[in-house]
Amino acid sequence: MSEYSRSPRQPRKRQSGSTAKGAARGRSAGKSASKRGAGARFAGSTKPSQPTKLPKRPAGPPVDVHDPEGVRLQKLMAAAGVGSRRVCENLIEQGRVEVDGQVVTELGVRINPRTQVVHVDGERVNLDEDRVYLAFNKPKGVVTTMNDELGRVSLADYVGNREQRLFHVGRLDADTEGLLLLTNDGDLAHRLQHPSHGVLKTYLATVRGPVGKDVGRQLRQGVELEDGPVQVDSFKVVDSQPGKAIVEVVLHEGRKHVVRRMLESVGHPVVELVRTEVGPIRLADLRSGRMRRLNKAEVGALYKAAGL
Repeated sequence: MSEYSRSPRQPRKRQSGSTAKGAARGRSAGKSASKRGAGARFAGSTKPSQPTKLPKRPAGPPVDVHDPEGVRLQKLMAAAGVGSRRVCENLIEQGRVEVDGQVVTELGVRINPRTQVVHVDGERVNLDEDRVYLAFNKPKGVVTTMNDELGRVSLADYVGNREQRLFHVGRLDADTEGLLLLTNDGDLAHRLQHPSHGVLKTYLATVRGPVGKDVGRQLRQGVELEDGPVQVDSFKVVDSQPGKAIVEVVLHEGRKHVVRRMLESVGHPVVELVRTEVGPIRLADLRSGRMRRLNKAEVGALYKAAGL
């Protein structure tokens, strides 16, 4: 009968002296090996038994972010939808809130929501209630401008009656429809449309087909246009039908007619073009000619995408 099948009433067999000593030595060796293995997990260790710690970054001089004429931080955070007043107070006490890059742990701090920047767990929070962030499904035939000298239908026909002056994030030509972001946050608008910040835009294009297997490789490697080379960040064929195909193009470029020009350069002129995404914001089921306010999570995601 094996040791594992014996009755609970049967006494465990005692090991001989030499066997017990060998087992003890084996357990001791196992513990030593375990320690050596753990030591290798420390970055920068020179010996398994003497790991070195990563150097700490030098902290900058503390900055006083308190504005005596401002509003209490937890009140602004609660109004911005971070959570209840008590939840916001807990976040501050836990050191998870930054104002202008400085960690704040005191509940009495007051700030100016128009000039100071707040991050919670690394995510920026919009505290200015006057800021407007809209997603608009631009219809085909609408000109991306607030004032068209030729009298064509423009953005002003949709948002011209608003008190705030709104910026459109990038452009869509008259024949292109889809997602257009509108805001009075000029800094965010600039960053979202400037290619140096790498905010991706996604388009669905109906082109003349069929599309060869090498087209994606060409576009990813880059094609030469009259105003310089350009390459896509991603390309795939979504659907293929006799004589035409639907392709998805993702890129961070913002040059005029860039999607149309690059697809034509590889032999596939665009028949229809729709922008479906700008960074983390999707067109989804927003109907043509309609707009909606971005929620607080979407605004925070835009700030993150723009590096703010």
